[in-house]
Parts: sequence; structure tokens; C-alpha cells
Amino acid sequence: MLDVVSLRKDLAAVVATLEKRKTPQPFLDVQAFTALENTRKHLQVRTEELQAQRNSLSKHIGQLKSKGESADAVMAQVGAIKEELDSSAAQLDVLQEQLHALLLGVPNLPQDDVPVGSSEADNVELRRWSPAGGAGASATPLGFEAQDHVALGEPLGLDFEMGAKLSGSRFSVLKGPMARLHRALAAFMLDTQTEQHGYTECYTPYMVNANSLKATGQLPKFEEDLFAAIKGGQDGDTDGLSDDTSLYLIPTSEVPLTNFVRDTIATEAQLPMKFTAHTPCFRSEAGSHGRDTRGMIRQHQFDKVEMVQVVHPDHSEAALQEMTGHAEAILQALELPYRVMLLCTGDMGFGATKTHDLEVWLPAQNTYREISSVSNCQAFQARRMQARFKNAAGKNDWVHTLNGSGLAVGRTLVAVLENHQQADGSIRIPAALQAYMGGVKELRL
Repeated sequence: MLDVVSLRKDLAAVVATLEKRKTPQPFLDVQAFTALENTRKHLQVRTEELQAQRNSLSKHIGQLKSKGESADAVMAQVGAIKEELDSSAAQLDVLQEQLHALLLGVPNLPQDDVPVGSSEADNVELRRWSPAGGAGASATPLGFEAQDHVALGEPLGLDFEMGAKLSGSRFSVLKGPMARLHRALAAFMLDTQTEQHGYTECYTPYMVNANSLKATGQLPKFEEDLFAAIKGGQDGDTDGLSDDTSLYLIPTSEVPLTNFVRDTIATEAQLPMKFTAHTPCFRSEAGSHGRDTRGMIRQHQFDKVEMVQVVHPDHSEAALQEMTGHAEAILQALELPYRVMLLCTGDMGFGATKTHDLEVWLPAQNTYREISSVSNCQAFQARRMQARFKNAAGKNDWVHTLNGSGLAVGRTLVAVLENHQQADGSIRIPAALQAYMGGVKELRL
């Protein structure tokens, strides 16, 4: 959530920064915000006037009583002022709720160093890496015609027909070697993030309430992207915004992990907090009809190892660089070519102020595809979830939150299949992964 103080001080500057996100739809209803603010100011001024009158009359009552005179008339005035003050307080509460609801739909402000653009075409490449040449190197051709992960994986246990039979389109079943490779990748990622990068491994619920999703920014704006969990025997009402008992399947473990600090005040010594978890993720993929219908690139259910950091506001930019490096370490250990992109204003997520995407090379598609997105949200989520820390001056201040994939397990499996395929259709297992595969060095029929 945006800082309402900044909106009040310089609304035009905030609106100008929001417009950098390059959308035809206005993010902030300026007219509605201005109307609410004008009413709030009027009520606040009137409240201060009434409080001053009450204080003055209360002194007068004391003076009258000290003289033995009747104070009934003045006390009646004080009583009338109290009624108006109570009414004003109730109106202010309603206004604050309306303002809160209005701001819940407004995205974060891009940082000044984020390139301005309207689509992924305007993203800026920061660097690339290849096992053949290290930093700056492009992916090395395989030397033979690449097969895609579907053709490579189906003989080894990648079963889309069974996924469709059980659940429908955009679901898959992994059997035998494919299931083992998937499990090995997740275990390797978790061990790397916990043992080398200092994250605390967590096991979280796969369903969360609406308040958790509001806190991280998925609700109310992106409800259509979520799967609601309907309890048996209910009337089918899934309106989580009005029913705190409604549950949603998590779109990412960013949601439960970040909500660990909701409604808390940490000490400065507790920062940074670093959490990781391996969970399934559930997304309806609203608006992606016709995109990536073949294979595992875009599914309704996929696994991910998530990284979340809760940090001091002075350190969030450094944390963004660090977390990007943590994701890169996984790709390098798995010998997968990739590039790091700085997303433009029009391609960033709702809650992000700055985002790095890691894109892995897929030989069969002859292109790079996103495999991790690492975002600095600064205080945007913290304001929504009331997550604070006590700073060196002893005052409560907002923490900064960051999240990123370390990595998406299914897409990593795709990348391993395609980049480590051999001419005969077998798959070479990267050295870093072989211990997790029981010493297996190749997958073949």
C-alpha cells in the first residue's frame, strides 16, 4: 500500500510516478481520493474546534462550581459537543475504511532507476551466463536438433494425458525418473538456500485466508487468478473479501512466508529474516488462454522453492542483489545458461518497486524463458500487513519485504531436460544433482 502521507503532500507527483507503469487504465481514482481527503480534513478541523470548545467549557464548569453557581446549562453544551464528537469519530472511521479500500487497488511506485516501458520488450538485460564461457557468454548450441521437454520427458514418465484425465488441461503427472528428478531438484534447491545462503526452511499451509492475500497484494485486485477452496455443504459463496473464513490455495509460498510478520513489531536485531519453503503453487492463469498450452511451462499447479526476506529499509536494495545472486547460484550449479533482466515499469508485478527476472535458455524454443522473478516491495506489503520494527531511535518503522523464486521446480526440470539432452535422447544429470539422484549420471530408456 502506498504511503498516504506522500499522497497528501504531493498527489500530482505520485500520480506521475504511477503513470510510468504505462497502462490505459488509471491506477488511482484521483477524484475519489480528493473527495475523501476533503471530507477528512473538514471533519478533522471540526473535531479540533469541538475539542477546544469542550476544554474551554470544562474549565468554565469548574469555575462555576467553585463559586457555588449552577453549571447545568454549560454541562448540557458539553454533552451536545460529545455527541457531535462521537458522530465525527464514527464518520472518520468510515472514511478511513473507504480510503483503505481505495488504496488496496493501487500498485507500488517504481523506483527511479527502473526503466520506463510498456511491455517485456522494454526490459533491460543486465548480464548473462553460460557454463561454456561464464559471465557474458551466450548459450552454446547443442550440435544437433533440439527436442523439447515434452518429447524428451514423456518416455521417462512425464504424463500429460493422465494429468488431463485426473484434473483437466494444464495439469501433469510425473512418474518414475521424472518424479525423482523433480524431487531431487526441490531438495537440491532447499539445501542450497538453507546451507549456503542462510534461509530458514519452513513448512507452510497450502491454503490461506483472505487477510493473508490482501497483505501481500493478491487481493482484492487479482482474485480471478486464485483458486478458492469451497468447504463441503456451503452455498458456494467464495467472497473472501467479506468472509474471513474463506480459504484460497496459495499462488506462491511468498504469501504465507511474508505473512509471518503480519501485525508484529520486530526488534532491529531480528532483521534480516530469511525464509524459504518448497510448496505447490496454484494459479488459474486468467488471461493466458492460448499461451504455452504445450508442456509444463504454464500450469495450474506447479512447485516452487521460494525465498522471502524481511529487512531493514536501508538494506533492501542490497537484499535484492543478494537474492538475485542466490537464484543465479542454483542455475550455475545446474549448468544452465541464463540471463538477468531488469524489468521495465510496465512489466513489473503489482507490489514490486523493482524486479529482476532470471530467464533460462531453452534450446527447443531457441529463446530465454523466465524461471525466477526477484522483487523488492520496500514498505508496500508492510503497510498492508502492519509489519514494523523498532528502529535505533526507538520508533516504530516499516520493514521492507522481498520475495523471489529459488527456483520454479517444474521450469527447472524443463531446462535440465532441454539443456542436458544428448543426441540419442538421453539426459545428462548435472554433477551437483547426482547425489540427489542416488548417483545416477544419465536418464535413458
